[in-house]
Amino acid sequence: QVQLVESGGGLVQAGGSLRLSCAASRSIFVINTMAWYRQPPGKERELVARIGIGHLAIYADSVKGRFTISRDNTNYIVNLQMNSLKPEDTGVYYCNKFSKPPIPWGQGTQVTVSS
Repeated sequence: QVQLVESGGGLVQAGGSLRLSCAASRSIFVINTMAWYRQPPGKERELVARIGIGHLAIYADSVKGRFTISRDNTNYIVNLQMNSLKPEDTGVYYCNKFSKPPIPWGQGTQVTVSS
């Protein structure tokens, strides 16, 4: 069964840091660019960052210089290190493959940044 399990969210003050992790099924992970998305309250889901099999990472302008995406090709895990967090980073964070269509979404992990 193809699966995505996100973890690591929480409540943090502005300027703080969090590290998110996503455990993915091997069948999806080994052949795909993986990505982190987020859904702010009342808004559409948006792409935050993606990373290819060869570790080439691309970021949304809003997180460049603050977030770092990485992948562990041995354990099928995608991480998102988030530094200098801002209130506008608040939302539910999900991982999925970058290419469409996405596989069924996991439960996500809530990130709340207080001002």
